[in-house]
Amino acid sequence: MIRKTNDEWKAELSPEEYHVLREAGTEAPWTGEYVSTKTVGVYSCRACGTELFRSDTKFDSHCGWPSFYQPTESDAVTLLRDETLGMVRIEVRCANCDSHLGHVFEGEGYPTPTDQRYCINSVSLRHQPDTRSSDEAGA
Repeated sequence: MIRKTNDEWKAELSPEEYHVLREAGTEAPWTGEYVSTKTVGVYSCRACGTELFRSDTKFDSHCGWPSFYQPTESDAVTLLRDETLGMVRIEVRCANCDSHLGHVFEGEGYPTPTDQRYCINSVSLRHQPDTRSSDEAGA
């Protein structure tokens, strides 16, 4: 697991990235760069680069944040009980650097294989397009 001081994180991250990733903040809905992205590729933790989600598990939930129905590996994320804001939610954190990513919700009725919605802040992610798929599609 990556361990850094707050000063080290502040030196590496923008103020918005630091607020979301290290202070469990939330970006405003519909403002994130990956809300509507359909490009094939991998979504990694913006803080440490760990692969978290793939585009084939991303779906349109119309909630204002990128939504996925499962992480790439079950141990890529850590799930924690979050009782802030007067409700119980399940917080999603990067298992490698303990950065806040968003929350996961179950039983909302989305037609996904897991019945889960990983609601993730765009600012917590970095998308790497799969150029091989693009090349193959254009051939």
